[in-house]
Amino acid sequence: MRLVRSDEAAGLLREGAVVAVPTDTVYGLAASIAFPDAVARLFSIKRRPATSALPVLIDGLDVAERLGVAWPEVARRLSEAFWPGALTIVVPAPHELASVVNSAADTVGFRVPDDALLLEVLVSCGPLAVSSANDHGGPPCHNANDVIGTFAGRDGLDGVLDGGERSGRVSTVVAIEESGWRVLRDGSVTMESLARALR
Repeated sequence: MRLVRSDEAAGLLREGAVVAVPTDTVYGLAASIAFPDAVARLFSIKRRPATSALPVLIDGLDVAERLGVAWPEVARRLSEAFWPGALTIVVPAPHELASVVNSAADTVGFRVPDDALLLEVLVSCGPLAVSSANDHGGPPCHNANDVIGTFAGRDGLDGVLDGGERSGRVSTVVAIEESGWRVLRDGSVTMESLARALR
């Protein structure tokens, strides 16, 4: 594990590595969805249960559409209102894509982060499966030193992109369903803000 520049981080991710990256909330462990083995290593490094699906970070809605994901009108209104930002939108997705991130329900959560450094990486290497950088259930890492301290001596993490301190609140997670929408996890975007955007 070593500190890397943004271009090095993108290069490693394009080669199937797992890299810790700063997001607009906290630090995350990232792997390209083009490499299912790398995504599987991410689960192992984090000690995350295989039944807990990972969200996918993208640099724009067009990326999700190119992945074959239909984007319902409710999801479009929410993404227009809150992206880039701390809102993860869960929508139906092709089985092959859902299986890469261990989603048993053929749904995937997508988010465009509000972080220039991470967006630069996403533009360069494509969609990333990302989970907060911590042992499953533990406190998230807020800086590169936290990441190094948490994962020191553990195999599989190939680099850490140092973006300084990150201390944002976790993203809100919203599922879009045939019957409407529901909040799966409270976070930065409030229920009231979501309801206003959908009026």
